[in-house]
Amino acid sequence: MVDFPDPLDDEFPLGDGVVDLEVEVVCPHCAERCVIGLDPGSGSTQDYVEDCQVCCQPWRVHVTYGLEGRAEVWVEVE
Repeated sequence: MVDFPDPLDDEFPLGDGVVDLEVEVVCPHCAERCVIGLDPGSGSTQDYVEDCQVCCQPWRVHVTYGLEGRAEVWVEVE
């Protein structure tokens, strides 16, 4: 069996650590709390648009993963 290097090892050098996969945020439009899924495979710094699950208005989502795999996430009006 061939063991290929995992590209995530470069971004998360601690290896088998725990990575945040979801987070609760507050919609900047309707102020409702929503849980959104995170994709650590998309890089340590991410910026994308997602719609609120309650009011359907778009937000800009900012995600930054630290070396330990913990995500800092904030949303703002798109």
